Amino acid sequence: MTTKFGLIGGGVMGEALLSRLIARGVYQPSEVIVSEPQPARQNFFKQQYDVNVTADNRLVLAQSREVVLLAVKPQVFSAIAQELAEIIEITVKENSPLVISILAGVTLNQLEAAFPQLPVIRAMPNTPATVGAGMTAICLGAYTTVKHQQIAQQIFTAVGEVVEVAEGLMDAVTGLSGSGPAYVALMVEALADGGVAAGLPRAIANQLALQTVLGTATLLHESKMHPAELKDRVTSPGGTTIAGITQLEKAAFRSALIQAVKAATERSQELGK
Repeated sequence: MTTKFGLIGGGVMGEALLSRLIARGVYQPSEVIVSEPQPARQNFFKQQYDVNVTADNRLVLAQSREVVLLAVKPQVFSAIAQELAEIIEITVKENSPLVISILAGVTLNQLEAAFPQLPVIRAMPNTPATVGAGMTAICLGAYTTVKHQQIAQQIFTAVGEVVEVAEGLMDAVTGLSGSGPAYVALMVEALADGGVAAGLPRAIANQLALQTVLGTATLLHESKMHPAELKDRVTSPGGTTIAGITQLEKAAFRSALIQAVKAATERSQELGK
């Protein structure tokens, strides 16, 4: 069977995408090839997903007819680009697979320089993608078509929601949805600590905090309600919630989150230079 999907890099995010694409039937295992340098991970992919495996990145680019997903560490991008350079011209002549990169900080200009004349899409998924609840932003390269955009949408919809943005906004995406899971985890931990401080057993406080955040996010998502409206509904005159919100305002809670996103965005810009 023809190889349609190639994965370069068998890390956590690459595996998360692959597992859901196979589970949803987007690609059959026989249509997939994965390159991974570690023999133990190669064996894992072979046994767990029954896909073709190799240690040769060039083989992935040469064989994949539809998509090549780059899911390696940004630090090794230059080395892999050099490795693939010798077969790029052959690949372009025989077929032009879509190259999708999830490498943080690697720009479209860098990708298109490494893969001349190939359609390229830069993507930024976040860690909840590993449980199918991710948020991915994509931006399109010069040689992409509507078909390529649809393929990228299909791939990342398998692990959550997708938005298309201009590349100039990718650092802001990194600061918000890329780093955001850490901010939310910190909030959950702090809520649980507050429960313990108020006398709750740790296990119960953790459960209450986690389900409160999960339930609130689900309610906002499904109802399309503005967060301010939900806050107002929970806040009774002279009640417990307004007493808590008053303390959050004194501590500049909202401002701290805004500044966290801005700081992470600025750091992403620095790393991309």
